[in-house]
Amino acid sequence: MKGSRALFCVAAMCVASLTATAQTADERRESLARMIPAHPGQLGALAPENLNKERPAAPFNLTGTWFVDLSEGFANFMFGPPYPEFIGQAKEDYEEGQRYRARGEPYRDAIGQCFPAGIPMLMTRVWPIAMVQLPTAIYMVSNFNNGFRQIFLDGRDYSDPDLIIYTYNGESIGHWEGDTLVVNTRYIETYNHYIDTGVPISEQFRVQERMRMLEDGEILQIEYIMTDPQNWVGEWRSTKQWLRVDYTDIGEVECLPDLNDNLPSTQAGQVGLER
Repeated sequence: MKGSRALFCVAAMCVASLTATAQTADERRESLARMIPAHPGQLGALAPENLNKERPAAPFNLTGTWFVDLSEGFANFMFGPPYPEFIGQAKEDYEEGQRYRARGEPYRDAIGQCFPAGIPMLMTRVWPIAMVQLPTAIYMVSNFNNGFRQIFLDGRDYSDPDLIIYTYNGESIGHWEGDTLVVNTRYIETYNHYIDTGVPISEQFRVQERMRMLEDGEILQIEYIMTDPQNWVGEWRSTKQWLRVDYTDIGEVECLPDLNDNLPSTQAGQVGLER
């Protein structure tokens, strides 16, 4: 009986293998599309057919390693002041955060508790960021907890809002306006995701980054234009610069909560994390 069962299993596997082999390339792609994310009518950013399409040459190439310019002081990583006019819960949260800051105490240190920094805070952590630019996308990996983001340049539209999974760095799509790369990001996860001293974001939060190269490609300048009508009035603007540091590489860094348990900043920083 056991031998018969084994022979049956082997035969079944052979039939499955032959069936898989008999599938056409289109059938295999359709089958895989049911298991992994796909964009209808859009090739993946790394598909050779997409990479090899004829496109105008990009005005600049971000490929390299970059570090946020802190020459004006360590606090320059913050996105304010100036701050916009906060409203509703964000106004209360901001004012409470300022009171904690005045006492020298951390407030809503979600990043210290291993939550992703998210956009925009990921871009100003005091760690280098490796950037690789292709014709179809720019890939960024921060040395801060290996935070990953991608900016699509292949002309695609945003994903279906009813199907997209919100992430801490959202979905970024870029286009060129002269010598400026304009990147718009949406679909950003809000849970324990704050800007500066505990300012929350809502699902209406949007970020536009206007990227320019200065000084023969040695400085990257990004102007941030952030909107969130649920939490502040009008635009929250901030401009920051990065320095090219191509003499270094980034490594792997993981944030492990058990290693942070005894750090005073992360213990105190738990205040206000739950919303």
